[in-house]
Amino acid sequence: MSNLCLTASAIVTSLALSSVALAADGNAARGQRIFFGACAACHSLQPDRNMTGPSLAGVWNRKAGTLPSFGRYSPALQSSHIQWNEKTLDEWIADPQHLVPGNEMTFPGIKDDQQRADLLAFLKQATSPGSPTTLQQRNPMGGMMGMTSGNDVPNLKQLDAAERVAAITYCKDTYVVVTANGRQHKFWERNLRFKTDSSGDGPEKKAPALVRAGMLGDRADVIFAEPSEISTLISMKCG
Repeated sequence: MSNLCLTASAIVTSLALSSVALAADGNAARGQRIFFGACAACHSLQPDRNMTGPSLAGVWNRKAGTLPSFGRYSPALQSSHIQWNEKTLDEWIADPQHLVPGNEMTFPGIKDDQQRADLLAFLKQATSPGSPTTLQQRNPMGGMMGMTSGNDVPNLKQLDAAERVAAITYCKDTYVVVTANGRQHKFWERNLRFKTDSSGDGPEKKAPALVRAGMLGDRADVIFAEPSEISTLISMKCG
């Protein structure tokens, strides 16, 4: 083997080892802040509590694309044959599309080596079976995450009258959402999003919730227990 090949091989080996070392040298407290800033909007730490992405509980040494309770994996991830560990998670967090081309994760990646090391240190601790963090997802910047934080799945079983939807009317380009306290909330049609949540945190049947959003043009979400409720509750009415 030429000296050039030997040198290249040594560099690759060094990079791989440094990736593992970074996780060992990471700061979990800093990593927790990074998690809530970059990951918590899409991933829960609680077992089988899936959001936009799968739960991260027990992710260490799990084969990519195999969590039974999550049904939205991309074919690219399912066929990747990757096992999640310090090295593969570091590469994934750095650039998901580079590690698994064609996957559906829109996250651009964290390029800073130390930030990834800190995040990995937190994840290794928080996703281990029995970890207190997997049982209650907390925001280090303010205790339990509130209804409007954008980073949580609020429990909608018990709603105040101001949050419980009583009626929805539509006229021209405007929805009027009437809550149980009698107040009317007017939304331009592109600022209101209708969703369903059939999980244990979702609303009771025939008691949809109004949740403020404030993201990507949305001003609020109306969350129903099941899809059939959407068309039956909205009525065409002007004036």
